[in-house]
Amino acid sequence: MSRKLFGTDGIRGKANIYPMTTDVALRIGQATGLIFKNEGKKSKIILGKDTRLSGYMIESALAAGLLSTGVEVYFVGPMPTPAIAHITKSFAADAGIVISASHNPYEDNGIKFFDGEGFKLPDELEEKIEQLALSEINTEKIVGDKIGKAHRIDDARGRYIEFAKSSIGNLSLKGLKIVLDCANGAAYHITKHILGELGAEVVLKNVNPNGKNINEHCGALFPELLKEDVLREKADLGIALDGDADRLIVIDERGEVVDGDSLMAISALEMMKKGELKQNTLVVTEYSNFGLVKTIEEAGGKVVLVKSGDRYVIEEMRRSGYNFGGEQSGHLIFLNCSTTGDGTISALQILKIMKTTGKKLSELCTIMKKYPQILLNVEVKEKRKIEEMPEVEKKIKEIEHKLKNEGRALIRYSGTQNMLRIMLEGKDEAQIKEYAQEIAEVVKSNIGVKR
Repeated sequence: MSRKLFGTDGIRGKANIYPMTTDVALRIGQATGLIFKNEGKKSKIILGKDTRLSGYMIESALAAGLLSTGVEVYFVGPMPTPAIAHITKSFAADAGIVISASHNPYEDNGIKFFDGEGFKLPDELEEKIEQLALSEINTEKIVGDKIGKAHRIDDARGRYIEFAKSSIGNLSLKGLKIVLDCANGAAYHITKHILGELGAEVVLKNVNPNGKNINEHCGALFPELLKEDVLREKADLGIALDGDADRLIVIDERGEVVDGDSLMAISALEMMKKGELKQNTLVVTEYSNFGLVKTIEEAGGKVVLVKSGDRYVIEEMRRSGYNFGGEQSGHLIFLNCSTTGDGTISALQILKIMKTTGKKLSELCTIMKKYPQILLNVEVKEKRKIEEMPEVEKKIKEIEHKLKNEGRALIRYSGTQNMLRIMLEGKDEAQIKEYAQEIAEVVKSNIGVKR
């Protein structure tokens, strides 16, 4: 059957509109409870959320569904997504559920899952939950003391704070001044304590959630708004988290935005130097800048490219035995420290490098030179396979040959629109712009929409 509820990262949509309704949440809770239920002992499910207004509504419905199947539900309240992954593992729970739409506006919400080890569920298990949720569920035999109990983990925040600090061996951050933007999201009451307890001076921004201001002109989506604060405060850096704190973007001491690619270059090279990067390999998505690939390769390392999505980065890392990877958007996965993208732990790794090398962030960033990137969108009548259009295929191969090892072409259809995306990278911006236009013209003559 085709999937109706789950997307690339759990279930997501406008709160109170299908599929993000209380009815669906109740059924998802029941399906999850039945699938993770252990015969002979009470199963444990961790349930957390971010700071959205609709979080209470979805949380109550999910919990009701779970409890009706006899599982024990452990509430942690507003917590970063990676913190819930950690609590799930450390609490020996059978699964963890996060109610969050990550970087989306407050009107949206979502439901995503972790297994008992703190990793996102594979597609097959999500499909199993979906199929059961969309079928007839009968819990009439679960009565009396068979009904699940609800609990609250009062020290969840403290558990994660200690876990995060230990990721850098409780290294002192004294002498560093940091502007921290929590996007009025799930880390508003947590990351400041982690940095502060390690000795950093922390200037806070957007740590007053009201249910509606999460990601609103703040956080990782708007890092440029931190520039003024960093410069005014004469801070060493600015850290911008997103709503569920699973990713970050950083501002250096000069007010320049530092994205995930630059942070990965800094971290990967440092790990290579210390012999900590397994197989000297970094895993990134196909949208990472070609400059990152060149930087790692020139240092003697290897870069593995996967399709867009942090779950695919993690899958490849686990399958092939790698321990570091991420996305340009700021999802960084330090598998030795965390099972998923973690904005706070990623920030700590960068701070550790700054502290141990004595270098400013702007100086560390000079190790990678970004390649110019051109993106052209061509509206198409149909999404015909490239190999079925000889002229288009020939032109792409011709451009790829011209770029050789000094650039690349990435041609993909949009997943949501009738659009072909033409992305080119190379040393000469004017040249790649010309190359992209050449491909676009051939595409238009084959399947383009006539204007």
